[in-house]
Amino acid sequence: MCASGLAAAPALAKDKKGEDANVRTLQGTVTDSAENPVQGAVIQLKNTKTLQVRSFISREKGDYYFHGLSTDIDYELKAEHQGMSSPVKTLSAFDNRKQAVINLRIEKR
Repeated sequence: MCASGLAAAPALAKDKKGEDANVRTLQGTVTDSAENPVQGAVIQLKNTKTLQVRSFISREKGDYYFHGLSTDIDYELKAEHQGMSSPVKTLSAFDNRKQAVINLRIEKR
């Protein structure tokens, strides 16, 4: 009886599509004040629990992507490019989207 209970436990962590229910993605676009996409911006994603920072350099259309993010941790996000930066935004653990979208706008300081 114990063996079958242990075998079923991992299945509980999967959603209906067979994906890990505790993992999500974050994507978005970096734009300037005129709403033009910014290629080459450095997007920094900070895990507020461990303070680990992951970076992504925006692509041609200003897009970025982070995967494998925990659903029970808050993340802080900002973009920087040529001395300008975006305001810090937060992806909250209370945000239940599996594919969160946060767009960033870079402005002069």
